[in-house]
Amino acid sequence: MSRVGNKPVAFPSGVTVTVGAQEFTVKGPKGELRQQYDSRIKIAVDNAAKQAVFTRDGNQKEARALHGLYRSLMNNMIIGVTQGYERRLRIVGTGYRVELTGKTLVIQAGYCHPVHFTPVAGVEIELPKSTSREYMDFIVRGIDKQKVMEAAAQLRRVRPPDLYKGKGIRYGDEKVRRLEGKSFASA
Repeated sequence: MSRVGNKPVAFPSGVTVTVGAQEFTVKGPKGELRQQYDSRIKIAVDNAAKQAVFTRDGNQKEARALHGLYRSLMNNMIIGVTQGYERRLRIVGTGYRVELTGKTLVIQAGYCHPVHFTPVAGVEIELPKSTSREYMDFIVRGIDKQKVMEAAAQLRRVRPPDLYKGKGIRYGDEKVRRLEGKSFASA
């Protein structure tokens, strides 16, 4: 029994869920998302009760895994088209900075060259006004959770946080455990 897959997915008014042959679409105030699904999964949408119910054919391991997966994907899509997703990042370090030129993010992160990052379609990057000289924050936003989190992970990979000095790009809520450097005893 899939605990996640058996829960019905509730969607608020203003959100439309349509199920076609091997694809479901979620349309809301912020946009529209599509997802293909496996033929072993059946989706029943009840517009009066504003919920979708997922069932599966058989009890094979793959079908059980897909049952919960597609239910979670639809739930994430409903949250995306109503509220949207965002991931905050922070760049820490002397001389480290980011600036937005058009849709391209230009990152100065201690390399001899700037790193240019252009997000995929559906993902936006925002630079709020920074008041600190020690770090700069920036926000990755969009309606597709997978694209937003992947873009944030790619940005973090430009310069991961250093464990000794704490410099680099980190998630806004990430705690970096600092390591102690080598110490020499005097003789």
